[in-house]
Amino acid sequence: MPDRIRSVLALAGWLALCFGAATFGALFMPGEWYAQLRKPSWNPPSWLFGPVWTALYFMMASAAWLVWRRGGFAANLRPLSLFLAQLVFNALWSCLFFGMKNPALAFVDIVCLWLGILMTLLSFWNVHRTAALLLAPYLAWVSFAAVLNWTLWQMNR
Repeated sequence: MPDRIRSVLALAGWLALCFGAATFGALFMPGEWYAQLRKPSWNPPSWLFGPVWTALYFMMASAAWLVWRRGGFAANLRPLSLFLAQLVFNALWSCLFFGMKNPALAFVDIVCLWLGILMTLLSFWNVHRTAALLLAPYLAWVSFAAVLNWTLWQMNR
């Protein structure tokens, strides 16, 4: 298979993987339970989450693809494995928070997610700096989301 076709298929695969995590998370929508929670004044409006996450998933997939292009899994097993691990924590959060209605367990998950993103970003830095920088907005957003998760948990105990 020509390298260009292989590369395009790999990008499509990373996009499918990232948006697959998003699709899993979308199975657990906020609903009435979330609407009734007490929220801080700085809680973002609901319409903001879709566009932000869409952009982040595109950047995440692009970052993984850039690292993959530098030798595939054989050369980058650790960075790409870290990426996949953090993606699992990402996918689980909505299930824990909205599905199980458990902000405490979701907070544990988001702390693991944050650590996973940080480890992935640092690992990507050694392979492809642009890929690492593509994860910086994701780390920033999840940092904000972790504070929001904590606050919602504390306000609604």
